[in-house]
Amino acid sequence: MASKSFVRNELMDQSAPPVASTGVLGWLRANLFGTWMNSVLTVVSLALIFLVLREVFPWMVRSSWTATSLKECREAIDLTWGDHVDGACWAVIRERYLQLLYGFYPAEHYWRANLAFVLLLVGMAPILFPAVPRQVLWFSAAFPFLCFWLLWGGSVWLPIAAALGFVIGYYAFLAVGTIAGQLSGIVAALLVPVIWWIWLAAPFSEVLDGILGIGLEPVESAKFGGFMLSVTIGITGIALSLPIGVLLALGRQSNLLILKSLCVGFIEFIRGVPLITLLFVASTLLNIFMPPGTNFDIILRVVIMVTLFSSAYMAEIIRGGLAALPRGQYEAADSLGLDYWKSQRLVIMPQALKISIPAIVGNFIGLFKDTTLVSIIGLLDPIGLTNNIRADVDWNGIVWELYGFIAFMFFVFCFLMSRYSMYLERKLNTEHR
Repeated sequence: MASKSFVRNELMDQSAPPVASTGVLGWLRANLFGTWMNSVLTVVSLALIFLVLREVFPWMVRSSWTATSLKECREAIDLTWGDHVDGACWAVIRERYLQLLYGFYPAEHYWRANLAFVLLLVGMAPILFPAVPRQVLWFSAAFPFLCFWLLWGGSVWLPIAAALGFVIGYYAFLAVGTIAGQLSGIVAALLVPVIWWIWLAAPFSEVLDGILGIGLEPVESAKFGGFMLSVTIGITGIALSLPIGVLLALGRQSNLLILKSLCVGFIEFIRGVPLITLLFVASTLLNIFMPPGTNFDIILRVVIMVTLFSSAYMAEIIRGGLAALPRGQYEAADSLGLDYWKSQRLVIMPQALKISIPAIVGNFIGLFKDTTLVSIIGLLDPIGLTNNIRADVDWNGIVWELYGFIAFMFFVFCFLMSRYSMYLERKLNTEHR
């Protein structure tokens, strides 16, 4: 008699998932039509997008790329698409795109700006992507000085002298820190390079230039403009504001009353003043506080103010990340026998920065977009250049094409930063692995 089993002896074949939960249909249900409220919002959003594209897309397509003036452009559109038809005059972008990219930078030196941008990507690679060999970090450290020399020209010994300031500061920290303590070493590391840069770097570079003159043709800051100016100010401010913000955040949490008071006073003062006010200070008042006869470059002044402004906000973002860490992380670092700086570098700060990534990148994006404010103090960023282009008789009256192109370029830069932020969050997400 055959035995009867009430328990299955073989595994059943895995069933295919429901059709409605996979593929395109599953994505639509999960992201657009998950609930009735999402369905209503999706339909309304699609209707708005359709209404906008119905007006904008034909205007973008009915365009002219070959005209040499606004009048000629309108005539070409009327001839092609009919009388009284609105269309975009993209010919202004074809004719003035070099000016929007480089400002009034000499055309024969465009290769220097292009090379600086390529080297920027090389220098950023080991910082943004860990897979890049760590040896490239030496080039990343040297790039700011090389970039300055490429863009502004002049003697090669001046950026080398500026780089030596950091080397001198490092050895001052080691020497003074060994003799008088770590705090004294930090003060020496800050003061000695400043003394070197203000009084000694220029004579040092002049002596070396007299012995072996190596340089490029100088280009004055007044000729900088367009996206080259925006990228220069934005990238410099981003690169400098993060480490300064970290130090300010740590100083604000310090137990040293004087250090904490200085950091709190700086942060609250900068955050309480609009950026445009700081830019006016940079353009008009900063030279008053310098020694007589000092030629303080306007772009350098703007970079300093933009960096200080962003650093104050960065300090508060990082302080929020530090406050979000459980107290047990600090105790764990202490239990390992780590001193203050090692615990911050190896345990505390990596976690705080990971928590703060969205806010940090948001601050970077806002800083890059705020570079357009320099047009108010006379620098020719892309927005400032539109006034020059529209002042030309041939293009007087054109608006949307110029602003549309500028908006598209800023969108590309900001979108790439946003996507990298998302990539970094996924890479550092260790909680669900």
